[in-house]
Amino acid sequence: MKTQYYTSASLDGFIADSHNSLDWLFQFGEAGDSYPNFTREVGAIAMGATTYEWILTHQSDEDADPPQAWPYEQPAWVFTSRILPAIEGADIRFVKGDVLPVHQEMMAAAGNKNIWLVGGGDLVGQFYDRGLLDEVIVSIASVTLGSGAPLLPRTITTPPLRLLSAKAYGDAFAELRYEVPVRVDDTTA
Repeated sequence: MKTQYYTSASLDGFIADSHNSLDWLFQFGEAGDSYPNFTREVGAIAMGATTYEWILTHQSDEDADPPQAWPYEQPAWVFTSRILPAIEGADIRFVKGDVLPVHQEMMAAAGNKNIWLVGGGDLVGQFYDRGLLDEVIVSIASVTLGSGAPLLPRTITTPPLRLLSAKAYGDAFAELRYEVPVRVDDTTA
């Protein structure tokens, strides 16, 4: 079982633009990436409130164009300090506070499958801070945004992430898979 951050980012390291838009990403359509294979191995997911609200507004809300069902079959933990609307029929658990006890719940629910940190970058950083992040899998798109939501707003230099693989998808994406090494001084978990 691994806790993985799987996402797409611009070449200059942003997962959303300064208006919290993903239009820059959707211009590519289906990129033929590893998403279907990745999600088959996922048993639980976590996301922040901004990611959840984006899904509500752009996909699952009745005003979305076109409205779609909740996109995940796995149980989802949404980290928020606010009251957010639930989605009928979806296994969504609203939580707040330290990621460590929630991660333990997620591990139990995932069984022998992986935990996917859907987003955003700061939430993933909290998992990293607690020594709970095992892999970063990022599809780098051939665009730059100049500003926006950063991929992972943490300084990670020693030890550095370890590149496991790099693969081209079409003429616009490079998927990079990194292992997050255990930090010698990590006593937080």
